[in-house]
Amino acid sequence: MSAQSSQIPPSECLSISDIKHQLELFTQQQREQFLNHQPVSELVTGRSIFIDGILVQLWQSLALSDVSDIALIAVGGYGRGELHPLSDIDILVISQDKLSESTEAKISQFITFLWDLRLEIGHAVRTVNQCSHIGREDLTVATNLQEARYLVGNESIYLQLKEQVLSKSFWPSEDFYQAKVQEQKARHARYHDTTYNLEPDIKSTPGGLRDIHTLSWVARRHFGATSLLEMSRFGFLTDAEYRELVECQNFLWRVRFALHIELKRYDNRLTFAHQAQVAEHLGFQGEGNRGVEMMMKEFYRTLRRVAELNKMLLKIFDQVILNNGIEQEPEVLSKDFLRRGHLIEARMPALFQSRPESILDMFLHIANDSTIDSVAPSTLRQLRTARRRLNKFLHTIPAAREKFMELARHPNCLTRAFSLMHKLGVLATYFPQWNQIVGQMQFDLFHVYTVDEHSIRLLKHINKFNNPDNYDKHPICCEVYPRIQKKELLILAAIFHDIGKGRGGDHSEIGAKEAYDFCIEHGLSKPESKLVSWLVKHHLLMSVTAQRRDIYDPEVITEFAKQVRDEEYLEYLVCLTVSDICATNPELWNSWKRTLLAELFYSTQRALRRGLENPVDVRDRIRHNQQLASALLRKEGFSAREIEVLWQRFKADYFLRHTHKQIAWHCSHILQHESHDFPLVLISKNATRGGTEVFVYCKDQEALFANVVAELDRRNFNVHDAQVMTSKDGFVLDTFMVLDQRGKAIERNRHRTLIKHLSNALEKGWQTKIKRRRTPRNLQHFKVSTKVDFLPTKSKKRTLMELVALDTPGLLAIVGATFAELGINLHAAKITTIGERAEDLFIITNESNAQLNQQEQEALHQLLKENVAKIASE
Repeated sequence: MSAQSSQIPPSECLSISDIKHQLELFTQQQREQFLNHQPVSELVTGRSIFIDGILVQLWQSLALSDVSDIALIAVGGYGRGELHPLSDIDILVISQDKLSESTEAKISQFITFLWDLRLEIGHAVRTVNQCSHIGREDLTVATNLQEARYLVGNESIYLQLKEQVLSKSFWPSEDFYQAKVQEQKARHARYHDTTYNLEPDIKSTPGGLRDIHTLSWVARRHFGATSLLEMSRFGFLTDAEYRELVECQNFLWRVRFALHIELKRYDNRLTFAHQAQVAEHLGFQGEGNRGVEMMMKEFYRTLRRVAELNKMLLKIFDQVILNNGIEQEPEVLSKDFLRRGHLIEARMPALFQSRPESILDMFLHIANDSTIDSVAPSTLRQLRTARRRLNKFLHTIPAAREKFMELARHPNCLTRAFSLMHKLGVLATYFPQWNQIVGQMQFDLFHVYTVDEHSIRLLKHINKFNNPDNYDKHPICCEVYPRIQKKELLILAAIFHDIGKGRGGDHSEIGAKEAYDFCIEHGLSKPESKLVSWLVKHHLLMSVTAQRRDIYDPEVITEFAKQVRDEEYLEYLVCLTVSDICATNPELWNSWKRTLLAELFYSTQRALRRGLENPVDVRDRIRHNQQLASALLRKEGFSAREIEVLWQRFKADYFLRHTHKQIAWHCSHILQHESHDFPLVLISKNATRGGTEVFVYCKDQEALFANVVAELDRRNFNVHDAQVMTSKDGFVLDTFMVLDQRGKAIERNRHRTLIKHLSNALEKGWQTKIKRRRTPRNLQHFKVSTKVDFLPTKSKKRTLMELVALDTPGLLAIVGATFAELGINLHAAKITTIGERAEDLFIITNESNAQLNQQEQEALHQLLKENVAKIASE
């Protein structure tokens, strides 16, 4: 039984339960047909036909056909004859005059029956004149009435309604066009004007089904075209554009249909919870999240195609509807291009096909002329045609390579050229590697944009370093970037830094090789090409070192400096690193990261200027910190003897790992602390290194680290760094770098309460039962395999352990409790959250303060995995 032929059998005595049963059977049948690859267009129209049958039969069974002056009309998507499994069924009951009470009762009974069938009904009961009046006032109603379709009843009344709706005075096409364009802009703004939302709305996101509907509505209102096919017959769509729109619509319909057969309630959001199942229904398969990433890549590419067609066609409509086809006077720019108003236009109809390199000339004009803000629709159409007919990538044309590098060196390339080149598909036409990353997403919470969109945003962030207004946010980059002589090398590194993603293997290695070849091909010298390649290969080096290594350890700085080699490389790298972080996720950049990168930058700069053969003398640094701290303490009135007695209790490492100001702050309060039997908790009044420093001094106790981080977790604070130390006489001197949920320092009005809670927790001691909190919704659909690795280290005294796990609430407390259970001493922790993943680093020793042996490592590995699994499953 095909979708179109499935009808409710006519029967006067058919009950609601019978119809409901038929609906369930039909829905199940459509599910099976969809999974067996029946064309989705047949299913969508078939469901509409099936619902028609139900409504008509119920209408007739309630004797509404006997009422002479009413009619039942389908409107909206249902009026177009398009219904997905959970689509709203929008209906309108129209009449000539006001209804009698008996007719109103019958209509009320009719609507109640539809609700009893659990159909999602949107309904209205109005006279023809009411429809006309409300439609003139309300754009949504006017749009729905345009798509009105007769179902049953007095057809002449329906024709009266259509006559009013089609009249020019109902909604003049100029007003309707402008209102629809504004409506679309407002809708796009709700989705941040990007097609790349992690959980996109299939209908409403830019490039979604609503953008296709908008074209249809405008064409219907002005040209009388009732379908995409008619638009092509009227000449407003080429045959190729018509086929492309239908292809895009069918793919979006398939995604929506697959989503609807999974949901119980109407929704068009492609959430993490359903992306994997939708991908499976659509036949996208692969190891791990590969199937989802392939499906979303196709989805995002489809949105881009729709958005591009939508923009081009609306510009054509703009000229025809608002300007009545009258064009502005042109200004000749060159033998190939002219400017008409704010639009650039090709002077020959087949320019891009005859000389493809002239595509890049167009963008050079755009970079040179700030009055040009877009491309004329006829030229957009020509560009789209040329892109599809090119039998080679533009980079293979020597003249195109010269023009590309001219663009890369142009001062306006970042503000005016590259972003538009990407939007219009020119970068994907220029070289194949970019084409491969278009729409390439990663199924995680860290990368909120596709690879191509992220790379374009990275270029935009680099340009911000030219603006002195951004100095407070990016002090180093705003100082360094203007003095970089060859900015095109940084731009090329930005373009290639993630180019290898989605192809398996190390994307940095893949990108480095391809960047080098690209640079050589484009006439750069070998040293220049090596610099670009090095930046691509090591684009994560600085952020990983700053966030996951102890940058106050001279050995770490020396090792990093050896890899960077010279100051020129360091300056390029810091600009690429900061822009990469900012372009990955708007929530990532904060004062904590800014401070870490600044400290790493300046420490490395000093090491390079000093010479790597002249490393820092640790003893000199300790003496220097002690002298400065002692001077501050004596100013507060403490005697040299008091300071000396206290410092004799501390190990040398304490003076190496803290600044002189931190040492003076800690020691001032310790010297004034009345009873050392009670804990001392200090919180920095001002932001320290971009966060809030929490210092704990008390007698060592079981699971102290676990106790502190559990309490901080309960207060919704995030620990990003921890230095765990003990004095010679068994007191802890622990420092925690803490940020709030917004990535900012803790507000001062919360300090006193936090000190109270931490002090109480320390006085009570370790509570073995950790209070569990529910895993946040956005983490529930991700699977992160828990990994425990013991990393090689130059030090033979301590063990470096890396933990990768789902970032569930209470994870750090569980880690600390596990250390306590096995008698493991924690010395330092680097806490990094990458989306849904926690990637934490711990420096530890065994009970004897020695490196963990193989047996101890295996025991820790096993117990950690067991304990983390428990909280992940709760």
